[in-house]
Amino acid sequence: MAAEWLEESSRGPHWLGFLADASDLLAGTLDPDMVPAIVAQVVVPRLSSWCAVYTSDNATGPLRLVYLWHADEARIDDLREQLDDMDVDGAGTRVTSAFHVNDSHVLAVPLTARGRSIGMMCLGRPDRFPDEVTQFAEDIGRRAALAMDNARLYAQQAAANRALQRSLLPPNEPEVPGLDYGVIYEPAGEANEVGGDFYDLFKAGDGSWRFAIGDVCGTGPEAAAVTGLARHTLRLLAREGYGVAAVLGRLNQAILEEGERARFLTLLHGEITPVETGLELRLVSAGHPEALRLRAGGKVEAVTTPQSLLGVFHEVMFEADTVRLDHGDVLLAVTDGVTERRSGGRLLDDDGGLAKLLAECAGLSARAVAERIRRGAADFASEPSADDLAIVVLRAR
Repeated sequence: MAAEWLEESSRGPHWLGFLADASDLLAGTLDPDMVPAIVAQVVVPRLSSWCAVYTSDNATGPLRLVYLWHADEARIDDLREQLDDMDVDGAGTRVTSAFHVNDSHVLAVPLTARGRSIGMMCLGRPDRFPDEVTQFAEDIGRRAALAMDNARLYAQQAAANRALQRSLLPPNEPEVPGLDYGVIYEPAGEANEVGGDFYDLFKAGDGSWRFAIGDVCGTGPEAAAVTGLARHTLRLLAREGYGVAAVLGRLNQAILEEGERARFLTLLHGEITPVETGLELRLVSAGHPEALRLRAGGKVEAVTTPQSLLGVFHEVMFEADTVRLDHGDVLLAVTDGVTERRSGGRLLDDDGGLAKLLAECAGLSARAVAERIRRGAADFASEPSADDLAIVVLRAR
């Protein structure tokens, strides 16, 4: 049946259509483990009775069987044993060759992408491989190798960016007397993007702690560089005894000194001091969405004065607001991934939408408040968010 199909299709439009479909399937995945499975199920049974795909970790490393498929699934285990006994050439640089595995004629097609050998595809069938089948298999092999290499590169980049993203988040979250806190961080976009939102919570000195939540313009390595600069500058200057307003002034200059690499940054930075009645906060909001305080009785109010965002103006003076959280009070700080969540022509924070969400959280723990806000943002629109999201909730015990 496969031979008859090939005889007709190799001389007509079916050939080109099948090749186009195979290309679409291969190009449609960025999962390195899925490509060998797609390759095998593309060629079986159209070109061969079975297909074995081998890959190597580098051009000189040994080949290993990563996927095996047979038109008769009951024969897969037996075929695997036969292939395990076969010495497979991993050089991948020779021309396509043919040999035998028991009752099968076998065609070995090197998988080479960008001048590198990354594996081999072995096809088996009871009869000899016609020239047109060999040519078609070579074409599929080239496309498969490129898809496999692209998927590997994507996976490596995604892993590197996940490691970079983790490095931009706090290494630990300290215990603060009298404070119950909850944080949520969700980067948006593809797996190979580094988000521009960040948060931090750390001990600044005896009896005082600092927190920050910020949003760097854009994503990727450039945004990550500014995120790293901001986070390390905040920690260093806070531990040197600089107040929150002075820290932001210094950080603003540091960002501007980055020159063309600079990105503007919105930031809410605060100092936390436990007091007898709860917590005392000194806050500076540099172009950031306003922080909200939820009283234990359910009243919600904005508690920060809007000031200039960072990385834009040289001559900027910041002033700190003093905010008290009595026992049971909550401070909510978010990035614009929450406030600017869009549904049609409306934003979540239109008409005080965020304050209304927060008003429903009286009596909840800090973690529960953060989760309620996250769920409210997610439910506001049906489509996935295209922006990063960070939420910090501080609650006086």
